[in-house]
Amino acid sequence: MVKVTYVDAEGAETRIEAEEGDTVMSAAIANDIDGIVGECGGSMMCATCHCYVDEAWAEKTGPRMDGEDDMLDCAASEVTERSRLSCQVRLTADLDGLVVHLPAEQI
Repeated sequence: MVKVTYVDAEGAETRIEAEEGDTVMSAAIANDIDGIVGECGGSMMCATCHCYVDEAWAEKTGPRMDGEDDMLDCAASEVTERSRLSCQVRLTADLDGLVVHLPAEQI
C-alpha cells in the first residue's frame, strides 16, 4: 500500500492508503476526497483533477506527461510549476508518503 496525503485549500489534511499502480486521482475518488472531481475519468480530457505536488515530492513524481500542459491551460485555479493532473501521477512504492495540495476550485 502507498500512503498519500491530500491537503485541501484551507490546509486540512486527509491521509489515505492506495494500491500501487493506482493514480493520485483514482485513489482520491475511491476515498471521497473533496477537491478532486475527475470528470473525464482519468483520460486526460479535462483539468478537474488538477493538484499541486508538494515541493518535497516534485522530483519523485517526475515531469508532466505529454499533453498535461494543454489540459492544465483549462484549469480553474492557478497553474504553477508544481501543477499536475492527478490522473497522470501513478503511485509506486517510491511515492509512499506523497503529499499533494488541492486547488481552491476545479470547475
